Amino acid sequence: MDVKDRFLTYVSFYTTSDEDSDASPTTARQLDLTRLLAEELRSIGLTDAEADGFGYVWAHLPANTDTDCGVGFISHVDTAPGPKGEGIRPRVLHYTGGDIRLSDTVTTAEADFPSLAAFVGQDVIVTDGTTLLGADDKAGVAEIVSAVEYLVRHPEIPRKHVAVCFTPDEEVGKGTAHFDFDKFGVKEAYTVDGGVLGEIEYENFNAAAAVIRVRGAAIHPGSAKNKMKNAVLMACDFVSRLPAAEAPAHTEGYEGFYHVTDVSGDEEAATVKLIIRDHDAVKFEKRKAFVADLAAYMNKVYGGGTFTAEIKDSYYNMRALIEDGHMHLIENAKTAMEAAGVTPKIVPIRGGTDGAMLTYRGLPCPNLSVAGDFFHGVHEIASVQGMEKMRDVIVNLAKL
Repeated sequence: MDVKDRFLTYVSFYTTSDEDSDASPTTARQLDLTRLLAEELRSIGLTDAEADGFGYVWAHLPANTDTDCGVGFISHVDTAPGPKGEGIRPRVLHYTGGDIRLSDTVTTAEADFPSLAAFVGQDVIVTDGTTLLGADDKAGVAEIVSAVEYLVRHPEIPRKHVAVCFTPDEEVGKGTAHFDFDKFGVKEAYTVDGGVLGEIEYENFNAAAAVIRVRGAAIHPGSAKNKMKNAVLMACDFVSRLPAAEAPAHTEGYEGFYHVTDVSGDEEAATVKLIIRDHDAVKFEKRKAFVADLAAYMNKVYGGGTFTAEIKDSYYNMRALIEDGHMHLIENAKTAMEAAGVTPKIVPIRGGTDGAMLTYRGLPCPNLSVAGDFFHGVHEIASVQGMEKMRDVIVNLAKL
């Protein structure tokens, strides 16, 4: 099975994770794919492949040279909550430029998505406009499985020890909660969970999540004057006071943001959920303080105890740790890409990966592209030729 067919198989599985679940994995449906992946890995020769009860897949391909070196490759099986992730109907087409009509009502317009130009001349996989695609990160999964299959079928290629792990729940920040470092068994790795072909990422956001709870006072609207405190309206007032220019739609590169992900409630009680992001550690702390201070100010406006703010860190920028003795991973990735005919491009991640959390827990783990774009929505796209190139990049990294 080639990388395209693998990918098309994997996206047929409904694997959306659930940020409100305390289970591991957060959704049992992820196990359907992890069991298939373990069986597939065993069938191609990784005899120790297993899927555990937490939703992780573990496998190893021993070195065929006299070396103590090893390298790991990690991708996640879940897709993001929010966009519909069930009943995905992918379509393969040859892209020659211009707009891509996904359905009668949905078009990926070149004017709105100028980076479509990077896919001209390639066979691409898109959605039917009703779901996400799942290239984040089933493209990475397909590339890793295809790479280790290639290595098994070509024992003449000298290789180091290769460890494979597929994780659940990355999209809800729980992808490394039960990561077993001893079982993984190597000292450095890559997540294959990036964007367009050629990206190498070892700078990511510092990240925090905030939950703002608003306590109102519900009174019959007929007699509410000077008595009602509408929690929904107060929550909207809070949101309106966040810096409008510092939302994701208006930021790029190293610019941080505040992103409101959910507003819910009624007159009596309301909740605002948001995420806070910045590459710079000092600015990150200032952003968290701004949210806390805003909640405190709102209590002065509406009365003490009306607003409470719970702010928790999620992950941190791995740049300093990678630069402290692990830049050979970046140089190896550049070499592996160039050998595969890919132009490497080092870019900051405007997000985070399992690799950031793993790096802070002692496993240096920069991130590589999957050859896709426009993730977490109906316009998601993946390149067939790009996925094949990334398979070759992984093979090359196993040789370095």
